[in-house]
Amino acid sequence: MISRKALVVGIDYYANMKPLYGCVNDAYSVKSVLDRNGNGTINFSVNLITSTGADSAINRKQLKEKVQELFCDDCEIALFYFAGHGYIESTGGYLITSDCEDGDDGFPLNDLLSILNTSKVKNKIIILDSCHSGIAGTPNEVDNNAVLSEGVTILTASSAKQYASENNGSGVFTTLLVDALSGGGSNLVGEITPGSVYAHIDQSLGPWEQRPIFKTNVKNFVSLRNVNPPIQLSDLKRIIELFENVGDEFELNPSFEPDSGRMCPICKEHSGIEQPNEENMDKFALLQKYNRVNLVIPIGEEHMYYAAMNSKTCKLTALGIHYWNLVKNERI
Repeated sequence: MISRKALVVGIDYYANMKPLYGCVNDAYSVKSVLDRNGNGTINFSVNLITSTGADSAINRKQLKEKVQELFCDDCEIALFYFAGHGYIESTGGYLITSDCEDGDDGFPLNDLLSILNTSKVKNKIIILDSCHSGIAGTPNEVDNNAVLSEGVTILTASSAKQYASENNGSGVFTTLLVDALSGGGSNLVGEITPGSVYAHIDQSLGPWEQRPIFKTNVKNFVSLRNVNPPIQLSDLKRIIELFENVGDEFELNPSFEPDSGRMCPICKEHSGIEQPNEENMDKFALLQKYNRVNLVIPIGEEHMYYAAMNSKTCKLTALGIHYWNLVKNERI
């Protein structure tokens, strides 16, 4: 059985409504980024369904059947992405398919929620780039309180009362989603989770723009994609070697900096400062890597180079303390 599968749907063609122009392109972009991890290994098995004209129209029954097929087993993770028109009224929200005439004849989000809540799939991810999609997971009968079974995560482009915007032929939300999955939402070990995707999108949209909505009921986030980390895990694990305690300051001096041993270009003699030491230079190279990913900062100097040349210290940042604890407790 395939343990990771995705249904990706993009609808531009509508027989009775205003056509869209970026949803199919968005669906292809999402499929492309989900197919494989950053190192080229297989990630999701993606079923891509798009509608660009009458000959490829997607009707409500077809969409519902494909969603039911996606969530019918007990695989590790099933992801459903939809880009197209959305609709909302007093009875709830709907995903609009090519055949719809009024909106409430689309695929009800209440039906989608029912499928999710009864599915045995361990991790169920819903990503909707459609207008009013923020109502997903909030059936009317519970007075606007979301009801999600364990393992369900919903990420939508906008709130229930907002439209989902397009820019340069692509959805604003999906552009940020693909950016996050491409590495913008990665942690320092290269994992991209639904939470980090939402954080990336949330930070990229201002308070006056469409607001993404995130709802989840999970014990642990699953990784949606792995990318090459900004620092190698073997280097990251050495953080507890250089800092025995999280509050320690690491003492530096010129022997840590390779350039400290350069001759004076005028007198052709070495300066009187301490000469580079190979072991210290190795440690300093690692500290500089930590500095580049905001794990370590110099004390009393703006740059690590001057901290070494002026015999200052460096210490762990709040993020550095977080990863120090993860390494110390063998969480990574």
